[in-house]
Parts: sequence; structure tokens; C-alpha cells
Amino acid sequence: MSHPGFVSRLNDQDRELYEKKVAVAGFYRQNRIPEEMEKALNRLFFKQPEDVHGYLASYFTKLSAAPRINRLNGRKVYDTRGQLSVEVEVFCIICNEEQNVCSASVSSCFGSNEYSVDWKPNCQERAEHVKTAIEWINEPLNDMLKGYNPCDQSQIDHLLSKFFMTQYLEWKDILQRKEEEKIYGSGESDDGCPPPTAAAPTKEKRGDSRAKKTTSIEKALPPTEPTEPVVPGSLGIGSVSLAVAKAGAKVQGIPLYKHIASLKTQETPAQLHIPICLVTLMSCGKGSPGKLRLMEEVILIPKAGQSVTEIITMTFELQKEMMKIMNASTKAGVTQAVMHDSGAPILGFERAEQPLELVAEASANLGLALGAEIYLAVNCAAAELMDHSKGKYEVATGMFKSPDELLDLYQSLINKFPALVALINPFRKEDNEQWEKLRNANTDSCSLLFEGKAPPPPAVRGYVVKHIHDTTVSDLVHFASEKQGNRLTDSELQFRREKK
Repeated sequence: MSHPGFVSRLNDQDRELYEKKVAVAGFYRQNRIPEEMEKALNRLFFKQPEDVHGYLASYFTKLSAAPRINRLNGRKVYDTRGQLSVEVEVFCIICNEEQNVCSASVSSCFGSNEYSVDWKPNCQERAEHVKTAIEWINEPLNDMLKGYNPCDQSQIDHLLSKFFMTQYLEWKDILQRKEEEKIYGSGESDDGCPPPTAAAPTKEKRGDSRAKKTTSIEKALPPTEPTEPVVPGSLGIGSVSLAVAKAGAKVQGIPLYKHIASLKTQETPAQLHIPICLVTLMSCGKGSPGKLRLMEEVILIPKAGQSVTEIITMTFELQKEMMKIMNASTKAGVTQAVMHDSGAPILGFERAEQPLELVAEASANLGLALGAEIYLAVNCAAAELMDHSKGKYEVATGMFKSPDELLDLYQSLINKFPALVALINPFRKEDNEQWEKLRNANTDSCSLLFEGKAPPPPAVRGYVVKHIHDTTVSDLVHFASEKQGNRLTDSELQFRREKK
């Protein structure tokens, strides 16, 4: 009997049951359920694991669909400094269930005046940034990334960068319109403006002409390029990118560093070069209690081959010894140490060589060979010390130095302390001549590093990169790939020490 004839002879209830059986069989065949069940049961029999159902669950989990981003959740948090920041949670559909896979946040910095005495405007600005970032995360970014595999980092970062560029252009347009309204609404038209009053000629004094002659001899200070303001909400871009990267690593069951390494080569490399762990020993910059403002950070560079635990332990011992020396010191110009919220002590000094002398003394007390077992780097953050009215750097309270005078100061420190192998931002970006002079004088002894988004001076040998604001993980990978080789190796440090 033909199939249609057989079905027509069934009553409604039997026909419905038969059609369900046919649909079930078709569904199972389409999804290869019988074949996979047979494989699973055969392997189960031969393996005979202690946890039978756990084995089956693990087997079928490997066959499940790739995890997909279901939603993002942005929320306010407080960072280590007690400042408002943004945290992003990534929820994925895994095995037909929504799971909170991970969360992440990135650092934020809204300028060097963020911790100034006039704190209210800065707090309001930060609150607006955070509010906008959360709105971006919970609405447009949430809808845009829904359904994407968290392992597709490059594609997701491309979408994030494209979204940010749209917001950036809109923000720039709004600023431009406000500026135009301010100009046109501030006064009368050009026709109604009275002509400028000519200044009455005055007789120059003899001393004034002499001062002018002296000033003309000095080189004109290159003007500082205006810094790009932070776009409100940009904090959400970097946070989402990092959260997605962490989610991608977690769903693959691999560490985050391996996942990021695979983004560069499209596969996890068999051998990885782990960078040396650098630690801030102390801070004696603008916020320190002493007169010295030049050294924002004195950084410890340990010899390669030590574990992170060994490095951290050594750093703590060195900091304890430094604090002990400082608190017991009766030298003029030395203040007692306090702790910074980042964990490094804030120390006050009068002269630039005093912090390095302190490290040398503490190292000697602990039996650490400075220049062999440990090296030093200094983050000068010189751009923040420039007094534009004087055209000089205020290296200490009331002590101003021209770019050439600051160059001489650095050279004396490098000559006196052979363990000083790197300077970060020793000058403003615009002082190209001083960058080149310092580089040429110390080709094999001290590296000049640059921190910032602007194009670096030509004398720069390495870079300090931070994951902040709209920077994505793919941006960092791309930058590191371009600048590959700009790093201090242990053999270089040994060569420099022997040459000195």
C-alpha cells in the first residue's frame, strides 16, 4: 500500500501521531543525532569512566554551538584611587543558557589636573564621561554586538572603532558649533567695533634694551601642540574590547595572554617570550611632599630569569629598606615617606640625584648589585613640568631649567648612575633637538622611551603603551606588531653594564 493511501486510512489521532514520528525522525537525521549517540555510547563503553553522565555531558558540550554574546551590562564602579569608572559584564549564550562569562574595566585619565585642588569640575567631568560610557554600553553597543562570537576579537574591535569614530565626529561637530556660537554671540559685528587704540610710544630704558638683547640670544621655545581632549564615553570602548577578549579566552579555556598572542598570528604560538615585570619603586613627582618634581616614577627593572613572585618579594624588601632609611634620616631636605594609592611610597627630595642615591644605598644594604641584578628607569613626565611663561621646566619648586640645562642634568645622572638604563618622556615631544642630543650621547647606555598617542620624536627607542579610553585590544596588538623589537633584553643590559 502506498504511503499516501496508508495515511488516509488512519484516523485523525493516529495520523497526528504518525506525522510527529516522521518529523522527529527527520529532525534527528538532520542533526546527526543517531550517529553522534552511537559514537558517544561506543566511546563510553570502551573508556568506562567513573562519572558516566559527566563523560557524556563533556562529550556533547564539545559538539555544542559556539558561544554567542547575548548582552552587555555596563555599570559604575570605583577604581583603586576611589574615582568613578566603568565596568562591563559580558553575558553569552552557552549550551542554550545565558552565562555571565566575565567583566572588565580599563584605566581612565582626564588630564594632569585631575587631582588638583579644584576637584569639583573634574569630578563632574568624570561623572559625565562615565554616564555616557554606560549609555553606549547598555544601548547601541549591546545591540551591535549581540550574536557575535566573543572569539572574533578583530571583527568586534573593528565595529567598536567604527562606532567610536562616528561618535567622535559628531562630538567634534558639536564643539565646533558651540565655538562658533560663542564667537558670533560675544560682541558686535566688525563694522560696529571701534578701531583699536594705538599704544603711545614709550621711551625704552637702557636696562630693557639689554634684557631684550639677552632674550633674543636664547632660542625660541617650540610651541606645545594642543592635547586632544578625551571624548565623553570613550572609556566604554576600551572596557568592552577588554571584556570581550577575556570572554574569548574563558570560553576557549586558555589564559588571556595566550588568547591575545593568538590574535597576532591567528594561532597560539608554541613558544612565548614573557616580558620582564617592571615595578614602580617610588614616586617623587609633582604630588610629592618635597621640592623635587622631576621624577614621577623611579622604576625597578629586574634581571631576566626571575619569577614574578621573586620580583615582587625583592621589590617589597627594597621598598621596606628605603622607607627605613628615609624615616631614620636626618639629612636636610628629606621628608618622611607616605604611601601612594598605587602601592609605591611617595618620597620627598630636594635634588634629582637623591632618589637614585637612596636606591643605591638600600640595594647595598640588601646585598643587591645595582647595575647587575637590578636596573633602573625613570618616568620624568617632563611635559607636565613646563612653565610656558618662562619657557623652562620646573624640575624642583622654584628651580627652572631650560631644555639644554635639563639635558645636562640627565647626562650627569646617567654618568653618575650606570644602572639608569631608561628615561621615559625626559622632554616635551616638541624638544626634538634635546631628544636627539641625549640619544646620541647615550646610544649604548640609556634608552629614551616615549609615552603618548602623538607621533613620537625621532630619537625615541621604545614606547610605553597604556590600555585607556577608546584603545582596543586589536589596537595594542597592531601597535606591538609594528614596533616589535623595541624592548630591553637582558643581554643588552649586560652589554651596557660592561661597556660602562
